[in-house]
Amino acid sequence: MTVTACAQIVEKGDPDRFLAVMAAPVELRPKLWPIYAFNVEVAKAPWVTQEPGIAEIRVQWWRDAVAEIAAGGAVRRHEVVEPLADVVREAGLDTALLDAIADARRWDIYDESFEDAADFRGHLEATSGALLDLACTAVGFTHPTVRGVGYAQGLANWLMAVPVLEARGRKPLVDGTRAGVVTVARDGLAALDAARGFDFGAAVPVVRAAWRADGILRQVVRDPGAVSEGRLGGSEFQRRASLAWKSFRGTC
Repeated sequence: MTVTACAQIVEKGDPDRFLAVMAAPVELRPKLWPIYAFNVEVAKAPWVTQEPGIAEIRVQWWRDAVAEIAAGGAVRRHEVVEPLADVVREAGLDTALLDAIADARRWDIYDESFEDAADFRGHLEATSGALLDLACTAVGFTHPTVRGVGYAQGLANWLMAVPVLEARGRKPLVDGTRAGVVTVARDGLAALDAARGFDFGAAVPVVRAAWRADGILRQVVRDPGAVSEGRLGGSEFQRRASLAWKSFRGTC
């Protein structure tokens, strides 16, 4: 089973991470495609049906697949599961993080709100934070700072998705007021500031997947109304140019 199918899944379902992987050295890409493809498949599982019971089954399917990988034996034949199992075994990835990513997606099935700011941040750390942690580990780098960058990346993406989540009956923010979104954006910026100047070594091309987070979170601070009005993020040209510039400079 090749990773080509995984790359195609990421290209269609997660264009920002796709661009980041394509900007990374060729030898790193096969280690990243299965991880990101897993994330795409798990993230969409709750949304392919309006029946909570069926959505639960779809999420559980992925948790069961991760359990099989963790057990170290045969895994189910699937275009993502098999390449993912290879990466997990070769890089010694923590399958508990993969399971946490899948389990956290159960939030998308229902319309319950987060209990508080800590619950909200915990959700993003269990999804985007864990995902970046796994991706960096796959290329041989581990450090707690990675989680903070992943959280900020997830927060930026989450704020961009607020109008869609609300339209689908979800309650995406603990405090959706302008002051509330500014506060949470500043929290994300603080996480990025903590990582600024940090030496990510061989993981720089991986951490670069969060390249849009700083600009988006700063836009929220300047213009909090852009969150509810769906105006976050720049044009496609600006998006690609920003990544190209960071790749040229060798920064995250």
